[in-house]
Amino acid sequence: MKTSLFTGSALALATALALTACGSSAQSSPEATSATCPNGEIKFGIEPYEDPAKLKPAYDVLAAALSKKLQCPVSVQVVEDYAAEVLAMRNGKLDLGQFGPLGYVFADAKAGAEPLVSFGTADKELSTYTAGIWVPKDSAIQAIGDLKGKSLALGSVGSTSGDVLPRFGLREAGIADADLKMDYTGGHPEALLALTNGKVDAAEINSQTLATAIAAGTFAKDDFRQVWTSEPIPNDPITVRGDADPAFKKAVQDAFLSLDPADVAKVGEFLDVTPPGPLLEVTKDNYTPLFELADTMGLTEKDL
Repeated sequence: MKTSLFTGSALALATALALTACGSSAQSSPEATSATCPNGEIKFGIEPYEDPAKLKPAYDVLAAALSKKLQCPVSVQVVEDYAAEVLAMRNGKLDLGQFGPLGYVFADAKAGAEPLVSFGTADKELSTYTAGIWVPKDSAIQAIGDLKGKSLALGSVGSTSGDVLPRFGLREAGIADADLKMDYTGGHPEALLALTNGKVDAAEINSQTLATAIAAGTFAKDDFRQVWTSEPIPNDPITVRGDADPAFKKAVQDAFLSLDPADVAKVGEFLDVTPPGPLLEVTKDNYTPLFELADTMGLTEKDL
């Protein structure tokens, strides 16, 4: 059963309001209050696109560098789910948030999120990734159109590459959601495990999860085949609350843009941006294809 992005479980709402999940604080100048530190602390939300226990140390490095630039403590919160992050920003509980590309579409509409930066390559180009569907190498499934009547592991409801884009690919192949068994596993790593453990006929595995799993030795690529891939997707934006002070927005964007690639490297590994590059400026226009995707799929908050 799908959980609504904005009317989800009480747990998601509680997480959004309390923001107690997986928190950490990179300290710089305690009790600071200025344009760069308006409330004495900057609250930075991260979507749970990977195991929070793995994400937290990577974002702690980025937060510490940002804290030093702004002379303000930065508190990292790996939230419970996509719903929690949007709700938290809408309710003023987050100053900054990294959203998945499609999550940003709804954060824009529901929380006024404004993109500041995204992840650049070593060549200083904006990075991208792809959604994909994989099957065992000896499977009779040769193309996405062969998935009718089969089981497909998806990630989290509302995920760009773990949910909506695979369903878009199925629709283009003439397969409705009801024509196969879709199993929402809760995340990208879980979808991959469902495939490797033989629980499903196919699974979504995006290029980021693929790279991470291969590097960790948890996915033997030669034992599987990719039967569908999406067009390149612009990588996650880091956003600021729309009602934040303009001076704060500018200061934070400038700080992000001045970070050394080494400060971003550990996060970049999860986003398949290796070797790392700098953070680069983005605007809403960079994510136009995702707004178009939401419109094409007829998505509203009730669908996510």
